[in-house]
Amino acid sequence: MPAKTTMDALTGSAAVPAEAVTPLIRGVAVLRELTEAGGTLSPSALERATGLARSTVDRITSTLARMGYVRLDGRDVLLAPRLMELGNAYLAALRLPALLSGRADALADELDESVSLAVADRDGVRFIHQATRRRAMSLSFRIGDLLPAERTAPGALFAAEWDEPEWRAWRARRAADPRDQGFPAVPPREHDGPEGEFERRALETESTGWALDDQLIEPGLVAVAVPVRDPRTGRIACAASVVSHTSRHTAAGLRDTLLPRLRAAVGDMERELRETEPAATGAPSGLAIWTGASKQELGREFIESLARGLTVLTAFGEGRASLTLTEVAKATGLARATARRALITYEHLGLVTATPHRTFTLTPRVLSLGFPPLSRTSLPQIATPHLVGLTSRIHESASLAVLTPSGEEIQYTARVATNRVMSVNLTVGTRLPAYATSMGRVLLADLPAAERTLGELRPLTSRTLTDPRALARVLTDVRTQGHALVDEELEEGLRSIAVPVRDRTGTVVAALNTAMHTTRRTPAECVRDLLPELRATATAIERDFHTAGRFTRVPTA
Repeated sequence: MPAKTTMDALTGSAAVPAEAVTPLIRGVAVLRELTEAGGTLSPSALERATGLARSTVDRITSTLARMGYVRLDGRDVLLAPRLMELGNAYLAALRLPALLSGRADALADELDESVSLAVADRDGVRFIHQATRRRAMSLSFRIGDLLPAERTAPGALFAAEWDEPEWRAWRARRAADPRDQGFPAVPPREHDGPEGEFERRALETESTGWALDDQLIEPGLVAVAVPVRDPRTGRIACAASVVSHTSRHTAAGLRDTLLPRLRAAVGDMERELRETEPAATGAPSGLAIWTGASKQELGREFIESLARGLTVLTAFGEGRASLTLTEVAKATGLARATARRALITYEHLGLVTATPHRTFTLTPRVLSLGFPPLSRTSLPQIATPHLVGLTSRIHESASLAVLTPSGEEIQYTARVATNRVMSVNLTVGTRLPAYATSMGRVLLADLPAAERTLGELRPLTSRTLTDPRALARVLTDVRTQGHALVDEELEEGLRSIAVPVRDRTGTVVAALNTAMHTTRRTPAECVRDLLPELRATATAIERDFHTAGRFTRVPTA
């Protein structure tokens, strides 16, 4: 009997609606398979996993690459940070991460334990925020990961609100997948618990108001969870959990020592929900207009219906949690009939749900489209493909660096070298004095003068600037002009030019540069030829960085 493919899982036993968009179903299948594989697969592996023809896989990945949702790297297809805009649309519409994540982070700091926020996804639990502690044994779940309800503390809370059809669906899933193979984020189930154990736990939560996970997911992992209720409906909006290890707490000890503080934090969260009105934001318009031009340029390799369908998900967001068909069509620039078919498709796939008020909302399942593996990306990982492109255009090496904690040095965090007989010999991890480097000056220029730590200003060459007042004036100029050019101050014959990379608040968090021997370009040629390329690359890095960092922490090193 042939193995079940992603397409089989997506279409399920329910008949596919006649108006569903088949290319959209196939595109979602490819994204889900890439997600479950950790973000990288070859086209051949995608062909086997999805059951699609190789030519179809190639057209889908070509279209997704055009959208910036995947990257084609040699023989592999890789998820790209821009894909996170789909999950961001759901999280922004949900509002809970924006309103409650700060309180979850504060609780994690206070307790020195990991704190999670999770929502129900049918008979599973999906994480929407993680505040983890850095330890040898720490929580490894990611935002967007799906766990079976019966193996978690939040799952028992959500199950207390299930009706009989939901319990039947859960029992059917348990019978069909007894080892939890459909939940790649958790270890396979080793053995079944006592008959009726989960039902008993769910019933108990109605009277206690909390639930325990005593090593249900894996040995050593314990958690206690409390529901955060929607003030408008009284139903559970999300569950807040404190997660620890048996080397620190038993499940009972977690309940006895930390549950009171968790309950107090949940009270603060519910007050936040009660007192904060949804923000009214202007709806986007014409999101899908560009697809026509892409179709003209790429021809048959671009699947316009897939691109337009995925754009429908980005119509939702903050202040746009529930949209009518007309509002979706206006936001995307699509004809009503096209938008309607996309929504019908998403409803079939469980990504969208229709409300009794003739509106549509996103479901947590949108997070299954790439969000878990991408939620652990770092700025160097985001930057590296862009550095590759920059190096291929300017035929010079390109690097990314951050300030070290002392502020006196820069540390290289990403680098792509060009092939030359004579080139700048630096590697990731290399540290250099900030005051004498172009990247260091870009980073120092963004700091208030009182917060700069320059260290000893030693003359590294005959041209090194060592006068503090003169250096302060140079940093003022760098901040004003938005770039730094350093000419033979670090090493004789070495010239470099750098630009800033900023976070969502506008703060400079890294610097991007290229360096070369002085014989290759004059300072004027560096500004004329290289500076525009550097700025364009920095803008591209920032776009991905801002998308990835909207609801997750993106390490800069």
